[in-house]
Amino acid sequence: MDTQANKEQILAFWSALDAAKSDDIASVCRAHLAPDFIWRGPAPLSLKTGPKAVADSFWHPLKQAIPDLKREIHMIFGGQSSGRVDGGPDGENWVCGTGYLTGQARGEFLDIPATQRRLQLRWGAFYKLRQGQIVESQMLIDFVDWFEQIGLPVLPKSRGTSHVYPPPTAFDGVIAHPQDPVQTAETLQLGRQLLYGGLNRYDATGLSSMGMAGFFHPNIKWYGPGGIGACFSLAEFETLHQQPWLAAFPDRKVQDLDALIAEGRLLGAAGVAGVRATHSGAYLTAPASGKPVQISGLDFWLRHKDKFTENWVFVDMIDLFAQMGQDLFTRLHSRTQTGLGPAQ
Repeated sequence: MDTQANKEQILAFWSALDAAKSDDIASVCRAHLAPDFIWRGPAPLSLKTGPKAVADSFWHPLKQAIPDLKREIHMIFGGQSSGRVDGGPDGENWVCGTGYLTGQARGEFLDIPATQRRLQLRWGAFYKLRQGQIVESQMLIDFVDWFEQIGLPVLPKSRGTSHVYPPPTAFDGVIAHPQDPVQTAETLQLGRQLLYGGLNRYDATGLSSMGMAGFFHPNIKWYGPGGIGACFSLAEFETLHQQPWLAAFPDRKVQDLDALIAEGRLLGAAGVAGVRATHSGAYLTAPASGKPVQISGLDFWLRHKDKFTENWVFVDMIDLFAQMGQDLFTRLHSRTQTGLGPAQ
């Protein structure tokens, strides 16, 4: 495993992608992605196979809608995944990153109205590499936050704070050099204890059953997706996010993940069906349905000593609400068609 070479390969792909005009996107994807590349994107795009399919369905129309699209990279790191509940390594090498895509919305994308506004779109992505080829990716865009930015919110005002999320506090999220393997092992161990120990210990009697104080710093900065917002302490995290989330999904369990990697003090997790639960209680606009749900998400953490101090969270809210019987894109289009257009 050569994590440094893998990161350089992903950075080269991003650089070529960002520099390309919309008509050149397909050739860039063919040059950098394996012929049988699998892309697991955000709903309603979801699964695409092959470089051309990814280019045609996502990057080409996005570049046409936002011609001056620029990428901000807040984090990039990599490693070998250890995302199985039983503790065994899965042997796969991944690189992950997150940040913002910025630019002026001059055209529609997935029928999201062109508002001429400058957007800051949260993105997170994981890339699997084998024998020097990029063979798979999981990527999420925070569509709910996008809708809020153009004045067409589809969910109630976030309980947490809505704002542009920063990179890691010390601006050390772009890891350019090899990291201390002892630090990496400590980060991975704490992450596994949090995911498969703490979170999965919830017994519906109280939040204390998870022992979150053993994993999160009292002043943790938790940057949640659109519809949830940010929390700036463990107390806020428990009150504003965990309580309503677990009231809606009391039996939620973290499953085998597609990727769980650490490098230095950074940890990343990705799972298309990484969390499973039953929608047993009301959540935001969705009344209890009793349906089983699979929650697709990406997480990035920063560790300081024996606690996580920051956590950047992506949840595919479009997919989650669809499983609960609500189509957030239809809600967006309905607002536009009924005259509740973007706020000026």
